[in-house]
Amino acid sequence: MQNDVIQAQAAVQDELMSKTNVVGVALGYKGDKTSESGELAVVVLVQQKLPLAALSASDIVPKTIGGVRTDVYEVGYLRAFDTPRDRFRPLVPSGVSLGHYKITAGTLGTIVTDRRTGEKLILSNNHVLANSNDAQVGDPILQPGPTDGGQNPADVVAHLERFQRMYYEGETPGPLPPTEPGDGGCLLILVNIINAIVGALGSGSKVSTVPLQQMTTTPATTQAVDNLVDAAVARPVNPAMFTGEIRGIGQVSGTKPAALGMRVRKSGRTTDYTEGVITLLNATVSVAYGTNKTARFTGQVITEAMSQGGDSGSLIVDTAENKAVGLLFAGSSVATIFNPINAVLDALQVNI
Repeated sequence: MQNDVIQAQAAVQDELMSKTNVVGVALGYKGDKTSESGELAVVVLVQQKLPLAALSASDIVPKTIGGVRTDVYEVGYLRAFDTPRDRFRPLVPSGVSLGHYKITAGTLGTIVTDRRTGEKLILSNNHVLANSNDAQVGDPILQPGPTDGGQNPADVVAHLERFQRMYYEGETPGPLPPTEPGDGGCLLILVNIINAIVGALGSGSKVSTVPLQQMTTTPATTQAVDNLVDAAVARPVNPAMFTGEIRGIGQVSGTKPAALGMRVRKSGRTTDYTEGVITLLNATVSVAYGTNKTARFTGQVITEAMSQGGDSGSLIVDTAENKAVGLLFAGSSVATIFNPINAVLDALQVNI
């Protein structure tokens, strides 16, 4: 019987494939395709099942072919799977590989608009777009990032517009202009989560409750400046290239504050689409940049582990309303850390 179906399929396959909405022809069971028994049929694969009234006479699949029954099976839009590390052209979604021409690679978070000019800008981390302060405004930004094959100048999609300078422990504080170049760093970051994680594991220690906008320092001998965000924006070469939609998430509309127990998601260069639950708020954390620099951040949000190196810059989005919650910038094997979204937008003077 199976050979009869295969012969019937071969006889009319080209004709069936020419019909509107048909994307394939196969052999399978009529009705339940997961059944291990039943009547074999020539199965016509369609992008979307449509009522007969919506089809022309020439596009209707016959009920039998050479005495063999047929069936119509919806499989959706078939496409070759890409990865977030690919080169995307002519349209570039968010959640894919991107980076300053001197780093390895990070993630394109989302498209934002300048509060003053209304122009489209690309949002990601300082250490992704501005090479951890060691960059100049106007530097080229590549998609994909250099480690994923991005070439300068062939893959330049934007230029660094401005960034919020980060200060490292032991560094003398000063003004924090968003476009001031500073000391270098590197992309890959490992996190030493101080008392926040200790408290979460039940030691009884508590997370420091430093107000979000407060900037404090310790005596000069043990200088520490509290950073609020690791963030930067770049100006697209061609704004029309960027869709604004995030891979696997879609279009984000608006923002909302993080809350304990909130389920969130992100799409990033390394781990693609992941979800997690917010476990800690208002965290003060020390984050290692490379092997010899540490920056302290206050007012941060911590989730379950949902990222790896290269996911930096991913937009954190809540699963209930698809609203932006934060900007991922650091993590470890047991936790992910992000800046609250409003702190990011205010620092860079942009809107989602």
